[in-house]
Amino acid sequence: MTANFSAPRVSPWVLSAFWFGTAFHWLLLLLVLMPANVLEFVGPDRKGTYAGALTAIGAVMALVIPPLVGAHSDRSGRRVPYLRLGVGVNIAGLAVMAAAVTLLGGMTGFWVYVLGFLLVQFGNNYATAPYSALIPQLVPPEQRGRYSGVMGMLQAAGQLLGAVSAFAVGMLHLPSAVSFVLIGVFLLVPALVTMRGVPDDAAPAPAGTRPAPWQSLFTYRPFLWVFVTRVLFALGQYSVQPFLQYYNADVLGQKDPATSNSIMLACIIVASIVSALIGGRISDRVGRKPVIYVAGTTMAAAALLLLVVPGFGAALLLAVVFGLGFGAFTSVDWALGSDAMPSQSSFARDMGIWHVAFVAPQFIGGPQGALLDWGNARGDNLGYTLVFGIAAAFFILGVLLVRNVPETQRGPRPAPA
Repeated sequence: MTANFSAPRVSPWVLSAFWFGTAFHWLLLLLVLMPANVLEFVGPDRKGTYAGALTAIGAVMALVIPPLVGAHSDRSGRRVPYLRLGVGVNIAGLAVMAAAVTLLGGMTGFWVYVLGFLLVQFGNNYATAPYSALIPQLVPPEQRGRYSGVMGMLQAAGQLLGAVSAFAVGMLHLPSAVSFVLIGVFLLVPALVTMRGVPDDAAPAPAGTRPAPWQSLFTYRPFLWVFVTRVLFALGQYSVQPFLQYYNADVLGQKDPATSNSIMLACIIVASIVSALIGGRISDRVGRKPVIYVAGTTMAAAALLLLVVPGFGAALLLAVVFGLGFGAFTSVDWALGSDAMPSQSSFARDMGIWHVAFVAPQFIGGPQGALLDWGNARGDNLGYTLVFGIAAAFFILGVLLVRNVPETQRGPRPAPA
């Protein structure tokens, strides 16, 4: 597959529009709706275990689908049809989840809810790998920091809109079905912007040729270390993310934890918008790793300090600090991954495998949820101390190991003749 880097072929805002919709989708679904819905289905005593298990179940699709669909996309030379079908399945899954919440209850409702969530995961990940190939395929290496920064900023903006929407729905006491409709609309419209605005003319792999085996990716040192460090940062994120709403209730003592959680998420996201675009541009000048060093250290410190905050106001200040680190990390995330692609002949497959480094750690939600319940059963919110402490350890380990990522080469090696 030939990549033409003479000039970007698409606006960064059009290219990143789908990521805006996806960010809105996952924030409202994963951080607001799912914790509240699971609590209604299973009750307070098992909320952590079932919320973590649901996240882990969904991660199965995210592990398997992107590399397989990405490889097929490389062979066909097409990206947009996969995005179109994936978004359709995703929306169908949202409808099933909404029906479970609206019409059913108890464990019957929970298992129908799980079925809908699997459809959501299947559809979203079906679209992700071909979509992820567009940055390394269309954007010159020296501009990937700027494009990654725009993507990070739009991701944060989508998350902010999701948090505001959750707050509005909660204040107006609207049914959960309204939130599912909002998710569907804000996923579909940005997806249409990207599908209509990006070229869909990537050259298919020549007949009879096969890309290098996927295992060989991990013998290419830049890809190996980018993959490892991304796993560590994602483990830190997913150690805490599914349980923030419960943290607001149990540790901060908020009477309306869903609304308080939305406010906290809004603080994180506004701060991340500030740092995302700046971090991407800085990384084009000084490299990706210095930005990661600062971002990871900031997130680790904020995670630990959240355990000792005196109240909700102080927790919001720490949420801003965490958001500054998170925005800086996301601003270089896509650029670092794109720089580490080993070949132009398998962008979608390789980006799909790279995406696994972000979604596979969702499995940590299962054991972390069980650990949360186990620790809290012993009093003094011990579960939160354990879960947040483990998250900080993952962030610090990611910072220490990202130094192994070479920055001597920007962009993928040419495809072998």
